[in-house]
Amino acid sequence: MAQPTEEEGERRVSFNRLLGEIRPKLHRYCSRMAGSAVDGEDIVQDVLVKAVGAFEGAWIDNIESWLFRIAHNTAIDFLRRRRRQDEFSSDEDPDMTIDQTSSADIRYVAAESLRTFMQLPVAQRGCVILMDVLGYSLQEVARTTGLSIPAVKAALHRGRTRLREITGEPDVGAVPALGQEDLRRLSIYVERFNSRDFDAVRDMLADDVRLELVARSSREGRDQVSRYFHNYSGVHDWRFVPGLIDRRPALLVIDPADLTVRPTYFILVEWSGDVVVGIRDFRHARYAAESAEMVMFGSAAGSS
Repeated sequence: MAQPTEEEGERRVSFNRLLGEIRPKLHRYCSRMAGSAVDGEDIVQDVLVKAVGAFEGAWIDNIESWLFRIAHNTAIDFLRRRRRQDEFSSDEDPDMTIDQTSSADIRYVAAESLRTFMQLPVAQRGCVILMDVLGYSLQEVARTTGLSIPAVKAALHRGRTRLREITGEPDVGAVPALGQEDLRRLSIYVERFNSRDFDAVRDMLADDVRLELVARSSREGRDQVSRYFHNYSGVHDWRFVPGLIDRRPALLVIDPADLTVRPTYFILVEWSGDVVVGIRDFRHARYAAESAEMVMFGSAAGSS
């Protein structure tokens, strides 16, 4: 295999740096397409793997646009795998044009919850997110989605209209709840972690426990994962509270210096009985918490 030239090596270094810089932006798109901050990160990781595999050191015009085309297609593949075929039904007429007076519409949708976007058909969802959340132009949205300009305009018009209707509707959805068993296990983990009794936390680990420090590294096995707790023992910017992230049991991490602010990141813990078999820590991927639906249980008060 031929060795890469110096120029190709420099391009790859620049490419990898760009991937790190654009990752939060990719997540904003993917999480809204999937309706979940956690699923959005899964899609982002798939996008990055595909991008690294496709990049051969050659020059790519508009790498960001290229990455978002990959992200768009990967998100659609994810939705198909999740068997949400009803989300793909679209009644847009490709030849329909949008009333240009509505061009002053909008960035309020950026604040909409992830589940709200899921009420839009996928074509509308993708176009609204790309333009109204991420700020892309009509031409960029068309290139990313593969739609014509008239189809993009139609999707934007109908998607925006539907979002306005949704915001005026009462929220009749069930309040998310944490099961008693999940709450019990998370509470034990939280109590031991907050008291910095890391030996007791290590006792909860399975021999083949897996750890993912999202956007950073992975480890496997009790010995390797045990070292992870040493990093937490040396910092004081965290306090754990049991809760839900996108309706999944999670540890919400707050700043003990200000217990009133929104959690800064979260950790997912996978259990087998009372044994921890997986940890997914978003400390180095805090962008995921920005759009996640969070529910906190118990009190955040107390010393750390």
